Amino acid sequence: MAQCQFQTEVSELLHLIIHSLYSNREIFLREIVSNASDALDKLKYLTVAKDEYKSLVFEPRIDINFSEEAKTITISDNGIGMNDSDLAQSLGTIARSGTKAFLKELGNEAKKNNNLIGQFGVGFYSAFMVAKKIEVTSRKALEERAWKWTSDGKEYYEIEEAKRETHGTTVQLYLNDEGAEFASRWRIENIIKQYSNHVAFAIFLTFNEKEWDDKGNVKGNVIKTERINDGTAIWRKPKNELKEEDYIEFYKQTGHDSEAPLLHIHTRAEGQLEYNTLFYIPKKAPFDMFNADYKSGVKLYVKRVFITDDDKELLPVYLRFVRGIIDSEDLPLNVSREILQQNKILVNIKNASVKKLLSEFKSLSESSKEKYEEFISQYNRPLKEGLYSDWGNTEILTELIRFKSSKVEGRTSFSDYVSRMGSEQKHIYYISGGDEKTLKASPLLEAYRAKDIEVLVMDEEIDEIVIPRLGQYKKVTGVDKDGKETYKEWEIKSVGRAGADEEIGETVNKDAETEARPVIESIKTALGDKVKDVRLSRRLRDSPSCIVADENDPSMQMLNMLKAMGQTENLPEFKPILEINGEHPVVKSLAGVTDSSKIEDTAQVLLCQALLVEGLKLSDPADFVHRLNRLLS
Repeated sequence: MAQCQFQTEVSELLHLIIHSLYSNREIFLREIVSNASDALDKLKYLTVAKDEYKSLVFEPRIDINFSEEAKTITISDNGIGMNDSDLAQSLGTIARSGTKAFLKELGNEAKKNNNLIGQFGVGFYSAFMVAKKIEVTSRKALEERAWKWTSDGKEYYEIEEAKRETHGTTVQLYLNDEGAEFASRWRIENIIKQYSNHVAFAIFLTFNEKEWDDKGNVKGNVIKTERINDGTAIWRKPKNELKEEDYIEFYKQTGHDSEAPLLHIHTRAEGQLEYNTLFYIPKKAPFDMFNADYKSGVKLYVKRVFITDDDKELLPVYLRFVRGIIDSEDLPLNVSREILQQNKILVNIKNASVKKLLSEFKSLSESSKEKYEEFISQYNRPLKEGLYSDWGNTEILTELIRFKSSKVEGRTSFSDYVSRMGSEQKHIYYISGGDEKTLKASPLLEAYRAKDIEVLVMDEEIDEIVIPRLGQYKKVTGVDKDGKETYKEWEIKSVGRAGADEEIGETVNKDAETEARPVIESIKTALGDKVKDVRLSRRLRDSPSCIVADENDPSMQMLNMLKAMGQTENLPEFKPILEINGEHPVVKSLAGVTDSSKIEDTAQVLLCQALLVEGLKLSDPADFVHRLNRLLS
């Protein structure tokens, strides 16, 4: 027996690994099973690639057994195994990875065709979180002697000759008090199903099961062995080998959804980056989609081994409704795969996945209007969030989002809107700030209806934020002689802004303007600083008044949103511009009136009703009622 000291300042490093590196103690089993899978992969490759290994009897498997009484867990494989030198190098040196060395030895070609997992060589030591002592007994393939490595995870380890009937490795954990809970059939099965269910090799669990007689009495124990992992990864299979029902069944099993998904997107990327993705779009939006603490629906695997389902960086926030799997072949991870590094590979996988998803959504919108309507009814709002946060994909997102309209039923796109525009129309118009019914009844639309100009009805709060930021819509119109796409652009204008009536408003008659000026001045005097200005309207037809915001001022709805978000500091007071319909009887009735109280009451009522019809709250409803009653009497 040889007692050896760990290389490196192991006391400090092991303490760090055991107490600080891992947040979930249960991952020790994932790490040891992953190592066993690596060992099986190595031998599987050699039995094909090297003649001396071809005669080996090799039926790869991983076996786990446990004892609640002795507080032990044993994990065995019949993989490539290790000799005394390998044990000293792989387990005696912290952060040396046998897998990494093996990959280097195989060369670049072999790297492309294996399923090896380990990269950093410290995952094994996570077992010391739950074990007070570990024994590793191993026999290398084609060698006769077996060796045992023993350590308590402190400063020393021992290596001595041992007995093992076949090649492979057995890891026996002597559990500490905190780790004793893992010596349980239920715990082991659940951990394997969560983390290692898709490992390519069969994992068997041996356990004692009570045997009962006809009277319900225990007559003894029966030793049973059952396979506890699936061993298949649907996302790694070629698409031509899968049927629609295969995808649906997998989604229902993993997504805990009784309904079939609306859409699935299966991708295999090869080349500089190798990864598989299988994404699902649920028919109904996740219940927590608008919660700040929503749960990510995408799971990350590395070579079929589960890493995390709690990383909100795998996809951007606005795609939080997506469910599915990303499985990377070569994603660099931090020590023991527990903590993802912020690295270029992960960013590239994320960006490519986003483009693929958006492209599939666009294809759906073009191929099935009915199915896309199902999709957009659930996910229109988060896609609009993408317009605010994902500038790199603005073009495709503007094609995906939908709006209600003053002219057509249901929802419509920017593209469909411009296809219906008259030849004289220069801008895309929209109205926002309330519910659909209120917006469609707004006096602001009167002139647009009279001119047969369509207005997009934006009845979601987020529209107030994203549409002004978007500013314009750009559509591909063709290809020039150099093969470059040509575009046409339209400015997106709110009808609730002061300058939006230039295209649709009639030219104001000078005589009418002169006639109305005294009334406008008297209304402006009566309202004082409650308004920014009072103007003669070119957009009103039936209503006596309406309010609009100045070009550079935030709308009332925007200010209310900012207040609701707690941003009350330095917020400007909303002062609308009041537009007056000079042809309306109420306004005309003020001509020549000298009673200041009647002018003030009428002015206040004109302002208040303009606010009400836009769905805004009055600061003093009682005052409005009193003034209205005085006018009526």
